[in-house]
Amino acid sequence: MEVPKSKETPMEDRSNGAGKPAGSPRGVFPDLCSPSPVRLTVWCKSLLFNGHGYTVFDDSDGRMVFRVDNYAHNWRQETVLMDQAGNVLLTFRRCRKILNLMESWEAYKGDKDVVGTVGQKKPLFKATKNLGNPSCTVSMVSTNGMEPLGYRMSWSRQNEWSKIYQAEANAPLVAEVGRKYGASPKILLDKDVLTLRVQPWMDQAIAMAMVMITNSMR
Repeated sequence: MEVPKSKETPMEDRSNGAGKPAGSPRGVFPDLCSPSPVRLTVWCKSLLFNGHGYTVFDDSDGRMVFRVDNYAHNWRQETVLMDQAGNVLLTFRRCRKILNLMESWEAYKGDKDVVGTVGQKKPLFKATKNLGNPSCTVSMVSTNGMEPLGYRMSWSRQNEWSKIYQAEANAPLVAEVGRKYGASPKILLDKDVLTLRVQPWMDQAIAMAMVMITNSMR
């Protein structure tokens, strides 16, 4: 798939040209934490025939950044986020609903089938959503003795946007996703083509993971 050329407005750089400020999102994959804003094109389809998934490109140079190829029968219960070479970055599992009032997903770093069973490995984070609430919270697991930074994501199915913030009150926006515009700013591309805008120092893999999970939530 060729990344469609877009007339979208330039992203606001909130880094102020400085180094990583205190309180910035803590990245899981340092190579995917840019000091500048990043805009990604998210194609909500797999490159595999009859596969379910996503293909994600960097708007700046057209290279593939992520891919999600699901062809197993249980793809709605478990899936993986890979880099362009097919290396598994994150594995996601849907948790059992609690009295049909709460929906949650757990994410593990790497391929859980390679590094061990789920019961032997702690999740990297857990995303939870209450029934009827158009938002979810993401609780990151503490690593290396550091206090983790959580996230919250809200969305509007009707207006077709999602926004990700750090969990603290009045925390800044770290990523947002919406329909992608074509060559004219008045022309929207197909509903399965999105723009994911990621602010400086936010882990692009975590942002994409949240988009995948919330798209699966009801």
